[in-house]
Amino acid sequence: MSRYSEYLHEIEIRKVQDLHPKPIEDADLLSEIIDQIKDTGNEHREASLNFFIYNVVPGTTSAAAVKAKFLKQIILGEEAVTEISTEFAFELLSHMKGGPSIEMLLDLALGNDEVNAKQAAEVLKTQVFLYDADTERLKAAYESGNAIAKELLESYANAEFFTKLPEAEEEIEIVTFIAGVGDISTDLLSPGADAHSRSDRELHGQSIFEHNKEMQKELLELKAQHPDKRVMLIAEKGTMGVGSSRMSGVNNVALWTGIQASPYVPFINFAPIIAGTNGIAPIFLTTVGVTGGIGIDLKNWVKQKDADGNTVVDSDGEPVLEQVY
Repeated sequence: MSRYSEYLHEIEIRKVQDLHPKPIEDADLLSEIIDQIKDTGNEHREASLNFFIYNVVPGTTSAAAVKAKFLKQIILGEEAVTEISTEFAFELLSHMKGGPSIEMLLDLALGNDEVNAKQAAEVLKTQVFLYDADTERLKAAYESGNAIAKELLESYANAEFFTKLPEAEEEIEIVTFIAGVGDISTDLLSPGADAHSRSDRELHGQSIFEHNKEMQKELLELKAQHPDKRVMLIAEKGTMGVGSSRMSGVNNVALWTGIQASPYVPFINFAPIIAGTNGIAPIFLTTVGVTGGIGIDLKNWVKQKDADGNTVVDSDGEPVLEQVY
């Protein structure tokens, strides 16, 4: 059985679990997919093209190296794919955000084709994940008088990768979803018992709220009712994210309520909005910030006071809370 046939079999198994095809990390599988794209008469060509464009894990995976190399070959005219123009190939490289894509872009930027070099440079100006070896290449090229290398180093020195980012939204309209009453631990968002599935982000996403399907359904229904708004997850009368930072917890919240990072990168979302009556646990808030998320201290419940200013307690000796908004 070919690697691609195995992948199709895996896709059928995942359908039973309401899962999409698993993002591709394996170089051998992607190489077979590329061969099918090149074969214009192949029955799997259209599906292979979609897998190549939309379903490859970027970064440092072996599949990313194969994808980046093939895109470079398209740009150089060594390979031709009707559906992937030179401009689109550059766009796909730009969304890979580091790893082998940087090496390919540097090859093009420091190459002899002036048009490709300029296009590659414009993409590189937006990238931040360069290795020491990449910056050494730029240094050596600059010292040898390469104008593109000089342009890139000046761009990095001026932090254009940051200053030329789109402006942040002035206003974000939200609807609220109470994930729980009281402190919410990261285990509710990403159960420790499901640690084995964290690399499969869509599968792991099914573990949010400790696999509570009713809550998950309610969240999806809320999103469907308010397609123009973002969902803010709330710890009512408690603190959000106690226990540990747990990046997988933030990833799950982002997957369900955040924004897709790239149309060409599956199941990686960012910028979730979370809140808690007593705020967000500090270390968890730091992890939220890594994703460009927002954490809000609501302070919407306060301890009731009597006429003398003393805290009112219930029969169990616990403070009685009053909702102020």
